[in-house]
Amino acid sequence: MTFAEKIIDFNLSLRFDKSLPEGIRMMNPFQDNPEALEASSQFYRKYYSDHLPRKLILGINPGRFGAGVTGIPFTDTKRLKEICGIEIGNVVTHETSSVFVYEFIEAYGGASVFYRDYYISAVCPLGFVQTGKNGKEINLNYYDNLDLQKVSGDFIVRSLEQQLSFGIDRECCFCFGNNKNFKYLSALNQEKGYFRMIVPLEHPRFIMQYRSKQKELYIEKYLETLKNNNLHNSEVLIV
Repeated sequence: MTFAEKIIDFNLSLRFDKSLPEGIRMMNPFQDNPEALEASSQFYRKYYSDHLPRKLILGINPGRFGAGVTGIPFTDTKRLKEICGIEIGNVVTHETSSVFVYEFIEAYGGASVFYRDYYISAVCPLGFVQTGKNGKEINLNYYDNLDLQKVSGDFIVRSLEQQLSFGIDRECCFCFGNNKNFKYLSALNQEKGYFRMIVPLEHPRFIMQYRSKQKELYIEKYLETLKNNNLHNSEVLIV
């Protein structure tokens, strides 16, 4: 099986069999939306139809306007169409994290070059939403609710171990989210020994929301960190 077919089979197999805390709902685009499954499968067959080893990048968990719709981490429908040439129904979504990631990918050399070297997933590969005070659903990180984090633990471990079998280079794993996501993943790695090291980077959403004027500096930091593959570069301070 190619790397692509392994990813597609993994996406098809994603099931969360634990009861969620009250008021929290899981998003599974591969079950909920046939168009997401078709579009994501096109994406993976376009960029991953080979047997090359890749380094792993892990975000937190899918959001409502990115992977929660397209099934592809940090890829909203705009970037999927305009950059990857793949359309998904009549829905149009815009996610700021996707804007940053694809600007970085362009600086890296473009989608074909980047996805040849890296596979992006998430610590928890399915996303969560919670009903807010105004009655509307909002994104929820797996670590934002202690009960959710606890019931997600087995699913996170099982999913990560499945993905390691795709042909992942275990020298290092890059973590988008250098606070709670990094701490959780580091503790898990210390227990399980999946990678020689975990390299943290500021989450794209944080950059776009709080450091947008320094976006180009963060793109350079991402490039330096990923291309050099060492922890020292990821700790360069940007102020």
